[in-house]
Amino acid sequence: MDRIREKMNQMSAKAEEAEKRADEAEESLKTLKQDLLQKEQLISSLEHRLKTAEDESERHETAFKDLKQRAEEGEGHRTTGENLSRKVQMLEEELERNEKELKDVNEKLRQVDIKAEHYERAVQRAEQERDAMEKKLDEANDKLKASQKELEELVSQMDSL
Repeated sequence: MDRIREKMNQMSAKAEEAEKRADEAEESLKTLKQDLLQKEQLISSLEHRLKTAEDESERHETAFKDLKQRAEEGEGHRTTGENLSRKVQMLEEELERNEKELKDVNEKLRQVDIKAEHYERAVQRAEQERDAMEKKLDEANDKLKASQKELEELVSQMDSL
């Protein structure tokens, strides 16, 4: 009788431990999903900044081409040419800065993509682990019910003696 109680206590402890691990896995999954959401928002923000930088770069390239064309047409006007040269130089510098910023944004976007993939894999692992723990919990509960039924039958048989 004591052995049966001891076995039931052990099974109950195992079931509680499995529930605890399942709760921990669900909490971990929740945290990972929140991190993934934040990373997706960061990606969206970086993509918007990238689009803005590309648009600005195109605008500056167009302005640069226009100014360069005007500079070529206005060679006869030295002062105008010098002004245009300064403007062209400023636009070239701004274009270089924009290209560098575009390169930096592309690199950050690539890194965010890598991190997002990593978090997605982590979420998948956590979900698989949670599913496995839930399965173990169900099995432990089934074993507990079977043991309780056996115990009830044994007690019933002992009572009938």
